[in-house]
This record gives sequence, C-alpha cells and structure tokens, in this order.
Amino acid sequence: MDFNDTPEDAVYRAKASAWLAANAGEYRNPPAIPYSREEFVRRSRAWQKAKHAAGYTGITWPMAMGGQGLSPMHSIVFSQEQSRYHVPTSLFDIGLGMCLPTVFTHGQPDVVARYVAPALAGDEVWCQLFSEPAAGSDLAGIRTKAVKDGDDWVIDGQKVWTTNAHLSDYGIIVTRTDPSAPKHKGLTMFIVDMHGPGVEARPLKQMSGGSDFNEVFFTGVRVSDSHRLGAVGDGWKVALTTLMHERLAVGGKPSHAPGYATLMALAATIDTDTGPAMAQRDVRQRIAASYIADEGIKLTQMRALSALAKGQVPGPEQSISKVVVAKTMQDMAAFAMDLNEAGGFVTTGADPDLARLQGSYMASAGLRIAGGTDEILRNIIAERVLGLPGDLRPDKDLPFNASVAA
Repeated sequence: MDFNDTPEDAVYRAKASAWLAANAGEYRNPPAIPYSREEFVRRSRAWQKAKHAAGYTGITWPMAMGGQGLSPMHSIVFSQEQSRYHVPTSLFDIGLGMCLPTVFTHGQPDVVARYVAPALAGDEVWCQLFSEPAAGSDLAGIRTKAVKDGDDWVIDGQKVWTTNAHLSDYGIIVTRTDPSAPKHKGLTMFIVDMHGPGVEARPLKQMSGGSDFNEVFFTGVRVSDSHRLGAVGDGWKVALTTLMHERLAVGGKPSHAPGYATLMALAATIDTDTGPAMAQRDVRQRIAASYIADEGIKLTQMRALSALAKGQVPGPEQSISKVVVAKTMQDMAAFAMDLNEAGGFVTTGADPDLARLQGSYMASAGLRIAGGTDEILRNIIAERVLGLPGDLRPDKDLPFNASVAA
C-alpha cells in the first residue's frame, strides 16, 4: 500500500488545488442557513458548469464521450481536493456517477451523443429508478411493466426511494418485459423523460425535514425503443453496470461526514454528573473505537486506491467499506446524542458539532440501505469473497408470474 502520490498525480493535485482555491472560496465553510431547494439547484448547476469549463468533469470518461480520458487516480485526486470545500455536488452525483456510465456502456451511439454532453455540462439532471414497494433489496422482484407497442414501449408501475426524482430531467428505469421468464431474465432497462406525460414524482418527507427521496408513478408512459439500454431481457446485466458504479460511489465515507475528531470536540464541551465527559473512561473508549473504525475505513479504501494506481481492479474493499461506514456513522452519532441526554435532539441553537452529528444520525439509516443493504453486502462478501455457500433461492429459475402467484 502506497500513501504517496506519483509524480504525475502530484502535479495534477497541485493544479486541481490551485483551481479550487481560486474558484471555490465561497464554499470553504458550510452555509450558515441551509439552501432553499431553488438556491441549491441554482448553485449546483453553476458549480457543475464551472468544473466542466475547466476540464474537471468526466475525468475518467473517454474523450469521445466528452470526458477527459484520464485515469481513476486523477478522478480520486480531484475528489479528495474538492472534499476540502462544501461545494454542492449531490444533485449530479447519481447521474454522472451511475446513470450516464450505464447510458454510454449500453446505449445506442446517437442516444449517447444526445445525453452525455448536457449532463456533463450541468444542463440536465438524472435519477435512478430501481427500488419498488415490493422490491427493495431483491431488485429482480420488480413489478413495473413495459409492454411493446409498435416502435414504443408503454410503462406502468411505481418506484420508490428515488433520490432527486422531483428535480430530475431524465432517469434510467428497469422494468419487467417478460413476466413468464425467471425474475432475473425478464427485465429491460430504458431511459425515461421525467417531465413526460404520465410521470408523477411525489417527494417523501424525511425525519430530517428534507424531501430528497420520492415515490414515482408511471401511467401509460411511452418510451421509444431507441431509448432502450441493452437488449430486451438483458436488464439485469445492464443494472449490474449501474450497481457496480453505485457501490463505488456510496462505498466511501461521505464528504464532510463527522468523524472521531468531531466527537472529541463535542465531548470536550459536555459536563456530566461526575465531571467532564472527556474525563470518563467509557467516553474515551467509545471515541477510541470510533477512531479505530475511521482509520480502518481509510486504510481499506487506500487498498482500493493502490489497486487503481497500479491499473488493477479493486477487490471487495467497497462492499466492506460501505458496511462499516454506515454502521460507524450511526453508532457515533447515537453516542453523541446520548452524551447530550435530552438536549441531543434539540436542533434550535444546537452546537455546530452536535448539529453535524444529528444530521449524520438521520442520514446513516438511509446509507445502510442505499447501494445495497447491510444484509445484501454481507451476503456478497460471504459468497464471493469468503467462498461460503449461497443462500437458498427456490424462486431463482421459476417464471416470475408463477413465483409471485405462489
């Protein structure tokens, strides 16, 4: 494991750092007041356009696709430097991190040419339409159907937990096109216009007060066959491309997520019945456990970076990291609120460190689901890494309509 930049990476880091210092100065600190939805969208688009003009979008994408044609390490270096600033990037993370790589891997050339450039330039926002009320972790159990009608497909059904669907222009949607095939075989993926007739996104109110997730309804939505991604019935294979990129995107610790240092700073300000919190052995032990977990995550991710630097494909690091990251964030935040007793859930005038940990507590539950639940990822690690026997899946080879009826 090598913690040092190569000479080439060091030059790129210095260049990126200088550009960010000159262009992201207003984002050195988080906003004193959270942005309104309109302001968030405006700032997100402006920041994406600025990066695009400077050549910092699509860093690893082929130049023919409008990217920079550079290595994964270049992308990681820029992300590391960008994480020093509180820039608004989440609006485009799903589209550029998951959806568009799927589009240019499986889409027809004219479709790729139409959609990739506007997304990179910040003109169009994308979402990922996978989960359903009856199919969350078991993605192959989806029931949203697409029926062929001439040169079009007609989509009917419902998706849920779709991030930023209400702000998106387009989405990639996995549908069931052959209910008589086994559940993994009868799926097909399409590009869908989120502003088209028959599409309705309904934001879901979250306990944080935000509405990032949505349930989305499709009623007689027509999609041209030219907007199909991959072959008919190959939707599971196409979805795996998206999921691979999703695991990479959500496997690391989120930018600006609080760590053990935030917990230490908060504990230093709290007095208990027996003295300062930091003087208590059990408090120090819990903070030490958070430190160990943080360092373990960092070192595990460095293994993946080392593999990328050598031109290799990372191993199971991302699945392992994600299982640990989400649980560590949740445990750390819960402990911080316990330390504050009844004041742990007070948000008005809360200490900035406590406010960050409160946000982390509410976000961590979703992180343990997004990109694969803890249980799914543990199964992946057990079966594909440790070589343990797989779970029994009696419906694997049954026609989907027969297994649903059963």
